[in-house]
Amino acid sequence: MQFGAAMALSLLASSVMAAVSPEEAAKLGTTLTPLGAEKAGNADGSIPEWTGGLPTDAAAVTNGFLADPFANEQPLFTITAANVEQYKDKLSPGQLAMFKRYAATYKIPVYPSHRTAAAPQAIYAAAKKSALNTQPVDNGNGLSNFADSRYYAFPIPKDGVQVLWNHITRYRGGNARRLIVQATPQTNGSFSTVHFEDEVAFPTDMIELDQAKASNVLLYFKQKVTAPSRLAGNVLLVHETIDQVKEPRLAWIYNAGQRRVRRAPQVAYDGPGTAADGLRTTDNFDMFSGAPDRYDWKLVGKKEMYIPYNSYKLDSPSLKYADVLKPGHINQDLTRYELHRVWEVEATVKPGERHIYAKRHLFVDEDSWQVALADHYDGRGQLWRVGEGHAEQHYQRQVPVYTLEALYDIISGRYIALGMRNEEKHGTEFGFKATGADYTPAALRNSGVR
Repeated sequence: MQFGAAMALSLLASSVMAAVSPEEAAKLGTTLTPLGAEKAGNADGSIPEWTGGLPTDAAAVTNGFLADPFANEQPLFTITAANVEQYKDKLSPGQLAMFKRYAATYKIPVYPSHRTAAAPQAIYAAAKKSALNTQPVDNGNGLSNFADSRYYAFPIPKDGVQVLWNHITRYRGGNARRLIVQATPQTNGSFSTVHFEDEVAFPTDMIELDQAKASNVLLYFKQKVTAPSRLAGNVLLVHETIDQVKEPRLAWIYNAGQRRVRRAPQVAYDGPGTAADGLRTTDNFDMFSGAPDRYDWKLVGKKEMYIPYNSYKLDSPSLKYADVLKPGHINQDLTRYELHRVWEVEATVKPGERHIYAKRHLFVDEDSWQVALADHYDGRGQLWRVGEGHAEQHYQRQVPVYTLEALYDIISGRYIALGMRNEEKHGTEFGFKATGADYTPAALRNSGVR
């Protein structure tokens, strides 16, 4: 009896430890895409079947800028304040609020849907390994058995925080460096720009790195301000950890004026975003970044929605920033929305925790696991900020990316636009060589020389 009881407990423990069964994992690449989306289209064909995403030669790439594979397409229809009622079941509360706030100018041009998301075969294999092995720890706030796979922690998610983890752990193309611009237009549309050079590096893509010490590091991030002159030379360094409850995010700032490196614990949660004029929090970056532990994450389910997608036009180097940035919101004539299935997740601040956003409402694209739309509510329950992640597939590198992240304050009438590169010298540079020594506090001083 004792032996039998012990065996039963052992089997029970094994079943608890198992992420998904081999039978479930076998759906990846068959009825599901290799990253866990439904491969089939919808009933009326307005969402097509996923057939592998865009090929690597879908269009030309010039100096890192992507040509638009769908440049000849026209909108199927345009949603405006006049006809929004007939489409409201496929719009977020934030989008509906934007139509109300900017009735004369906000619109959503809806184009044919293309399921362009794709990743390299090695990433698909990593996602399957994650499905079979990755476990949530600390009530979903961290991951175990994840270090060997490193991508898409829960491609077959069972709850809301697992959906979020797929966004956090998604493939980003490996080591990448980019020149980007941020702007915070006034209500009349006037703006000044802040220019960044930022880069991200991953432990598995780095040399001269102590892999044992980096076992709980998801990525290394460095961001240098290059303009305006009053901010130029300031550098932020982040070691983004996998389990941020066990080991919180490590961050340092080099202040060029003081020529001093200091720890920066405020670079987390609702700490102010860099040079953002108070219009975004640190965890608004990348639509959501950082630790999930201050919220309870509820998985509402899946639905079809009009989300920003294949936003090549918005990323064109033929545009000036003044073409993009308009009073109240970006130039919606340059945007593209498509009908896609999304995971809907609601986050509510836990009892005893604090955050300026008492509630967050996320809509996550099923194919790429990128957050497409994000609504943020204040402590009174009032909708405050509306986020839109305008995305495109970097077909040459086989990775979905954001072309622009917009966060609209519908109370003040201002917004922040982050990630623009239209007037920069080149597009994103992938695959640069990175060493462990590049991402230490000691290296910050050299990075920040004006």
